[in-house]
Amino acid sequence: MDSTFRRTPDIHLQDLIDGLLSGNRAFLSKAITLVESKKAEHKKLSAELVNAVIQHEKESFRIGITGVPGVGKSTFIEAFGKMLTSKGKKVAVLSIDPSSNRTKGSILGDKTRMDELSRDPNAYIRPSASGATLGGVASNTRESILLCEAAGYDVVIIETVGVGQSETVVKDMVDYFLLLMLAGGGDELQGIKRGIMEMADHILINKADKDNLKAAKKAREDYKNAVHLFPPNDAEWTVPVGLCSAIEKTGIDDAWNEIDNYAQHTQMNGWFNENRRRQAIKWFHERVRARLEEDFYSKPNIKEEIKKREELISSQKISVRKAVDELFS
Repeated sequence: MDSTFRRTPDIHLQDLIDGLLSGNRAFLSKAITLVESKKAEHKKLSAELVNAVIQHEKESFRIGITGVPGVGKSTFIEAFGKMLTSKGKKVAVLSIDPSSNRTKGSILGDKTRMDELSRDPNAYIRPSASGATLGGVASNTRESILLCEAAGYDVVIIETVGVGQSETVVKDMVDYFLLLMLAGGGDELQGIKRGIMEMADHILINKADKDNLKAAKKAREDYKNAVHLFPPNDAEWTVPVGLCSAIEKTGIDDAWNEIDNYAQHTQMNGWFNENRRRQAIKWFHERVRARLEEDFYSKPNIKEEIKKREELISSQKISVRKAVDELFS
């Protein structure tokens, strides 16, 4: 991860800021690598970088895209991204690949899966490993969003690793949460947690083509009925349920029209700015908690003290609560 900076040990912050604000993709990649770095000196630099570019934040729209494995997220994003660039938009895709809990490695294959979009001069794709972070996003995804916006990207798409109980963190960092679904897999409404459906701003059934079209239309009606049972959302927005085929590139323009309608709706009723304000405050508290944990585990001899108490707990010589109290005493 830090190889970029090992090759160029002297990082000139102002050069990085200037290159980023000029829209240079190489500088954007360097900036994201910097905020992803675990080195102490890089953390200080990245904090200064993000603080500097946030003053130059440009108007943009943030879209989170999630869905069950096999729903075709990458194929959809490529078709969706190409449609946006054809309309003159600059599109950044932050694609989060799952990391192995054992090796911490990640495939990082989305540039391969989005081959056509990756060659588009008005698109930028950045795969990152999710690491140990819950929520289907990498730990520094929020900073990466700000950097992409500073570099002039109009639409920033965050593709999560999948869908489930821990995949909802993305909702707290985007303006619009798009849930991709499949039809024809049996009891569709039982195939996903209700909670994530309630968070969606748009439900889109992909692979609505060929022999699957009839099943997709049936699933659309089922989801429409389910959506009406949910309580009103903060945006005062009726969640649309649509069909698309990323392979045949049908329904892609309709999806963007719904997103554009949502943007206009929330800007008029004030929810757009209020949502971003709430997200920034929540991000602040998350960073406080992360910093407290980081500082705790960096204390001298803390690993040895933890190991001692693990042994005492294993032999039932001390309770878990007592062990924790001792560590903080």
